[in-house]
Amino acid sequence: MQPIRTFNVSPSLPSRLEPLRKLAYNLHWDWNVEAKDLFRRLDPNLWESSRHNPVLMLGTISQARLTEVVEDEGFLAQMGRAAQQLEDYLKERTWYQKQRAGKPKECYAYFSAEFGLADCLPVYSGGLGVLAGDHLKSASDLGLPLVGVGLLYQQGYFAQYLNADGWQQERYPINDFYNMPLHLERSEDGSELIIEVEYPGRKVYARVWRVQVGSVPLYMLDTNIEPNNPYDHNITDQLYGGDIDMRIHQEIMLGIGGVRMLKALGYDVTSYHMNEGHAAFSALERIRIYIQEKGLNYSTARQVVISSNIFTTHTPVPAGIDLFSPDKMLHYLGYYADIFGMNKEQFLGLGRENTGDLSAPFSMAVLALKMATFSNGVAQLHGVVSRQMFKGLWQGVPVDEVPIGAITNGVHARSCVAKSTQELYDRYLGPNWSSAAVDSPLWERMDAIPDEELWRNHERCRLDMVLYVRDRLVKHLRDRGASPSEIAQAQEVLDPKVFTIGFARRFATYKRATLWMSDIERIRKIILANKDRKVQFVISGKAHPKDIPGKELIRDINHFIEEEGLQKQIVFVPNYDIYIARLMVSGCDIWLNTPRRPREASGTSGMKAAMNGLPNLSVLDGWWDEADYVSTGWAIGHGEMYDDPNYQDEIEANALYDLLEKEVVPLFYDRDADALPRHWVAKMKDAIRLNCPFFNTARMVGEYAQRAYFPASDRYHNLIANNYAPAKELADWKDKLRTSWFNIKIKDINVSSGTDILVNQTVSVTAKVDLASLKKDDVQVELYQGAIDANGEIVNGEPVVMEYKGTDENDLSTYTAEIVYNTSGLQGLSLRVLPKHEYLSSAYEPRLIVWAE
Repeated sequence: MQPIRTFNVSPSLPSRLEPLRKLAYNLHWDWNVEAKDLFRRLDPNLWESSRHNPVLMLGTISQARLTEVVEDEGFLAQMGRAAQQLEDYLKERTWYQKQRAGKPKECYAYFSAEFGLADCLPVYSGGLGVLAGDHLKSASDLGLPLVGVGLLYQQGYFAQYLNADGWQQERYPINDFYNMPLHLERSEDGSELIIEVEYPGRKVYARVWRVQVGSVPLYMLDTNIEPNNPYDHNITDQLYGGDIDMRIHQEIMLGIGGVRMLKALGYDVTSYHMNEGHAAFSALERIRIYIQEKGLNYSTARQVVISSNIFTTHTPVPAGIDLFSPDKMLHYLGYYADIFGMNKEQFLGLGRENTGDLSAPFSMAVLALKMATFSNGVAQLHGVVSRQMFKGLWQGVPVDEVPIGAITNGVHARSCVAKSTQELYDRYLGPNWSSAAVDSPLWERMDAIPDEELWRNHERCRLDMVLYVRDRLVKHLRDRGASPSEIAQAQEVLDPKVFTIGFARRFATYKRATLWMSDIERIRKIILANKDRKVQFVISGKAHPKDIPGKELIRDINHFIEEEGLQKQIVFVPNYDIYIARLMVSGCDIWLNTPRRPREASGTSGMKAAMNGLPNLSVLDGWWDEADYVSTGWAIGHGEMYDDPNYQDEIEANALYDLLEKEVVPLFYDRDADALPRHWVAKMKDAIRLNCPFFNTARMVGEYAQRAYFPASDRYHNLIANNYAPAKELADWKDKLRTSWFNIKIKDINVSSGTDILVNQTVSVTAKVDLASLKKDDVQVELYQGAIDANGEIVNGEPVVMEYKGTDENDLSTYTAEIVYNTSGLQGLSLRVLPKHEYLSSAYEPRLIVWAE
């Protein structure tokens, strides 16, 4: 029966409890111990059954309980403290103001296909989403004027359960937006704020929901409304669900719809951050707006967009990039070509590395890179991999100079460190530990934490995790109709006093979730052979519903547990989520990570573990490659990469077993007269002291601000000044540059010395360059010097800017420079010409370079 009218019914609270409403609707409670404890205290059982959702709690709690707490002075006092902490937090974020005092008003928009903020908002799939959520939290901590942009999925990712054979099954619970910490945005007349996006033959409408993340609003689009047809309802149905057509529908809504949403909300955005390529269509929409609404031509519009766009890639392999066929692109978005004044091949070239390959698909990563002033990978090693992957976009530029940098990921400390551990750090390090810099003297106080206190706290965290794992396993078995004996067995899994290895992540095959099972006899010996040195595993994670090999890994683990009779020692925890992750990274003793290098772009679960004092045991990939893996854990291998993956698996599995047998397990069970593992605790302290301040989103987001947001926002303000005059000048200059560039000729190079020189000997170089119709201020001429490798190429070259000396009688421009070589051996020298303009973000922006031949 369809209703004739609907109502949004809000919780009814006694007036004295009204602060609970404000606390519930701001996700600050997720990283504020006082507020989270308050809701747990209100009704512990309801807190758990509501999936830690304070809004749902307030809507379903009994009036009797509310009446009771109104008279509870202790509860009211705690509520007052939590409310005051939120109010103080919203006022006291001053980092941004100190950095940008006197600057024009600015706003940064952060686009992501998923956001993992709290387990009661299941609109994320894994690490990418949790990173995006942590990004917003730290942006709030720093006071950045940032807004998030995403899609609000009716069914989210999926809830995982295992059948009796250990095979992953999926459920898609419906998210009840009205009982989540969400605000429905409305227009001035009180009606729902609606935006519209053109799709072939129709318009699709979306309403706007807001999640308040401290001071940062996250706006998410929802297409499950009238008058959309059923197919269009599903655009925001499932995260990463559906086929390629649904994927392009979602990315159009995220990118194009997201830009229109920000405009409808009244934001004047000064820099746009695309977190992965999913939002790259936002660049097309921004260009359209500048052409159709601001009267700019395509070149100028594109220049403004490029100068204020930021792109972060998380993909270490080409297979992870979204690609759309040419026909599909033209079907869905071909009208942009008409607006831009392009033919179809020019338009498709925006998403092609080789614009001359007319059969190549349209790459979202290529579009994002071509439309960004700043691009980065998410770890130093991932930056190297990304420069190699995308070097074709900068023909002639040495790989190490390809302008894709790296900002290593971090995690939000207050969100991932266990409550009791946070209180311990607060007590001994002070309240600023969660954002203190690497060089802060605060970290010298780690030694002030008594070993016994740190260890006993960790043992409590391990016990908490074991008890929760048992409860979840029992619930899972009951839901699938397991026998009483299976349920009884589940109530006894794991020993809260035994060395516990944690492994939890997305079950993609390259992560090698079963590497530790390579030699069954050897792993059985490690787990069971020594009754005084037992070992156990807690494992969790999901495979994409369509990833059959990933599902097979999960089944293999569960078969192994069953066949080897290791149900008490190895547990696979179903339906991995943020809550389980937080228990595991604080309750396990060591964090295991076994990806096939270099396919782990960053990885963040190990960072969370380190913040809780867990050493890492990992292949040197992602973030671990740049950590102090000797002091804070163990490295599996030495960063080798093999052509034969089976051989690599064998070598690294044996290295893992050797470390467990000879170093890790013995160190954990090495106890002193007080039964304390002093050497293990020392490694725990190093893990906290060395990893917490760097692999932290406080550092990460500050780095994005300094290196990307601030410069992009400044460029935006510069280029739009005087009715876009600087943007027009730069665009016109680029057009002129392209028509003349390929006529540049390096005519003569004179080197003062012969082929044999001494270390630190000065060498003078004079060059004659025909600049064609360009002026001296349009170019920068550089010498490029460095060692010669086995292939006869200059490696790790260093540029030396040459000085312009005027023109000769043949109208050739003369340049001079002096160089020295600081090391002996075979060294090389070349000469290059690069574009130069005061408004360029870098000399590589036009993607033009001339080398001496």
